[in-house]
Amino acid sequence: MFDRVIGSIRRLFTSDRGGERSVAPAAAVRGRQHNIFEAAATYVSACAEDDQQGIDEASSWVSPEALSFGVNELACRAVIALARERDESPQSVARSLLGLPVA
Repeated sequence: MFDRVIGSIRRLFTSDRGGERSVAPAAAVRGRQHNIFEAAATYVSACAEDDQQGIDEASSWVSPEALSFGVNELACRAVIALARERDESPQSVARSLLGLPVA
């Protein structure tokens, strides 16, 4: 199930109006300013893969507050995408992902 969440997140960040576009690897984006959404996507992906080096790198790209905002936005978008895919409410999807009983 976690793979589906990560797949949905990746689709959100790789979709483009003209089709699919590739996401540049971390090595390719070094040396330029990173935005909060790049940092959040890298941070969450690194957390999912238990990659401490990736976590540390993404954490250094933006302020802790900006990273927190980006992670929150990513979580909201992922829950909305999964809710649409499952034809369920965002609340039931979020509770399900956290292992909580559906209220």
